[in-house]
Amino acid sequence: MNSLAIAIVHPAYEHLKRLGRFLHLIAGILILLNGLHLLQQPHPNYLYFWCQVIIGADIIIMVFTSRNLSQELPKINMVFRFIECVIFMGAAAILLVEGDWAMGCILLVISGAYGYLLYCERKATAVEMVAFHHTGVTISGIPSSRFFIWSNINAVEARYDSIVIRTSLGKTFHFNLRRNLQFDELDQIHEFCRHYLGK
Repeated sequence: MNSLAIAIVHPAYEHLKRLGRFLHLIAGILILLNGLHLLQQPHPNYLYFWCQVIIGADIIIMVFTSRNLSQELPKINMVFRFIECVIFMGAAAILLVEGDWAMGCILLVISGAYGYLLYCERKATAVEMVAFHHTGVTISGIPSSRFFIWSNINAVEARYDSIVIRTSLGKTFHFNLRRNLQFDELDQIHEFCRHYLGK
């Protein structure tokens, strides 16, 4: 038996893809508001102000012109997420240097959150899989994939259009498949279960 990987529809990945557009909108608004906040300072940096206005407006325009950016153009989505992270970090650094500790720390936390989101979205661009190996089963996940050795798996219920995996830890994973399994793929999953689970 060779290893077998099948493409699944992972709810966490799908939720992150749907949420991405809203988070871009929030980032665009926050960048514009930070630019306006910068303009109200006694000695504003006009270059930084215009950079924030242009980037914030660009992100908001992108949100309204692309219905599903994370699925249609995942690399562009990640570039914008990286820009948002850098802008928030730059704004935080400027505020911390100026002594505005509260707002600087808030923007630093936001930058970290968007950096983590970038990491998760980078993982979400890969195809979600459930992979059967001789050592166990790997399930794609966010922030990292999970691996279960066969002794930690109680049951695997495979159908042509879905798969359910029950673990000895009391966890149940149910996934719809991106495409229906071929007969030989379903038979191979059943062969893994007969061999390692005795079922």
